[in-house]
Amino acid sequence: MHKILDRLLYWSTGLMAAMALFAIMWLTLIDVSGRKFLSNSVPGALEITEILMVIVIFGALPLVSWHNEHVTFDSFDAFIPNWLRHLQARLIDLLCGAVFAFLGYLMVLRGERFREYGDTTAHLLLPVAPVAYLMAALLFLTAATHFVRAIVKHPPGHGAAHIDGSAS
Repeated sequence: MHKILDRLLYWSTGLMAAMALFAIMWLTLIDVSGRKFLSNSVPGALEITEILMVIVIFGALPLVSWHNEHVTFDSFDAFIPNWLRHLQARLIDLLCGAVFAFLGYLMVLRGERFREYGDTTAHLLLPVAPVAYLMAALLFLTAATHFVRAIVKHPPGHGAAHIDGSAS
């Protein structure tokens, strides 16, 4: 089950984030080159970059969560027994899942408001609501990832080695 979910997240959100980052790289190269050599920049480059950054950041969240690669404070782990670390990891995943689900809900509300008001970007006049809905969907996927981590026997990531004393 771990490998299936890992591949699914890698080929969906991971690839989406990588492609967005690649697009940012090329857009920046073309924009800066155009300013330097042609005295003309790419119209709306900043807006496009901001939208692509949303995809990079929120697209990477489910994969980072699945691999337990968030920044953690583990100075006291040496003093906590394995059974308690195991319980702590499950509770933290449940809490993170709830927080990400709540943030997804708030983003849906924000997307509804953007849609209702017809908010668009300043230069290209792209609607903002679909971006908010994408953010919400990726937040819900991140929440689901944490909930799955809370129930699977040996979740992936560097935290699993600390929980049961063996590498996963």
